[in-house]
Amino acid sequence: MVQMKFLTIHCAATPEGRDVKAGTISQWDIAKFNQVSYHQVIELDGTAVRTLPDQTRGAHTGGHNTGNIGICYVGGVDKNNKVPKDTRTPAQRATMKRIVADYKRLYPGIVVRGHRDWPGVAKACPSFDVAGWLKAEGLA
Repeated sequence: MVQMKFLTIHCAATPEGRDVKAGTISQWDIAKFNQVSYHQVIELDGTAVRTLPDQTRGAHTGGHNTGNIGICYVGGVDKNNKVPKDTRTPAQRATMKRIVADYKRLYPGIVVRGHRDWPGVAKACPSFDVAGWLKAEGLA
């Protein structure tokens, strides 16, 4: 069994308010990577959809997927689909907080970071400061 060392938070880079479902995101990933990328996707209404078992390696953080849980929220770009933006709904924020807290209990010592916080990543994903959010939520 692979030890989980990291939890990486992503955004789907979909426009603010567009109700994209987890199944659609998984279809995009299969078309691009020939596999599902994320372990869970948080939809606009806060529903967390399991898309991969934790022990199955995702395709969400190039070169760093082993022992790394990928969580993705729908959104991450402004309504015009041009500028990165923290578009998480209150329901998505609450679900994300619960998921992170659950993983921290399940895998003590797990390191939580945003996709953009990995070395060599030149993306805004997940369009918010994960470390600052963790601290503000009492999860740091």
